[in-house]
Amino acid sequence: MEPTFENNQYIIVDQVSYRLHAPHRGDVVVFKYPRNVAFSFIKRIVGLPGETVIVHDGEVTIINDQYPNGVSLEEDYLATRTSGEVRTKLGKNEYFVLGDNRPSSSDSRSWGVLPRHLIVGKVWVVLYPFDEFKTVHPPSYGKGL
Repeated sequence: MEPTFENNQYIIVDQVSYRLHAPHRGDVVVFKYPRNVAFSFIKRIVGLPGETVIVHDGEVTIINDQYPNGVSLEEDYLATRTSGEVRTKLGKNEYFVLGDNRPSSSDSRSWGVLPRHLIVGKVWVVLYPFDEFKTVHPPSYGKGL
């Protein structure tokens, strides 16, 4: 998930909040890899249940009840545009996740949707190294998303 996270960082994962509410767009989550639950991944949620996610021409577009014609996500935290061509309608309890290092990320563009039951929790704090300590907040995607 570079540049947001780097190898050898220690993070604290909130495993309680999602028992009280659903994951939100922009949350960075730890989850069991859908193709092999022995592995854990860390990615950012961009698509929520019931939405259609389109990756086309370097942009991620969300179609939902609020934006039936679609709205492109403003992802200022990315160093590059989003590659690939995907159109996915998310079902109940399905999420679309992308890594922040899009050119090198294994994410929903390649292996599909993330079922809710595989989400372990939300990344809350980068704890170590101490000089990189920070809390993790979801970005603003603009247009009320």
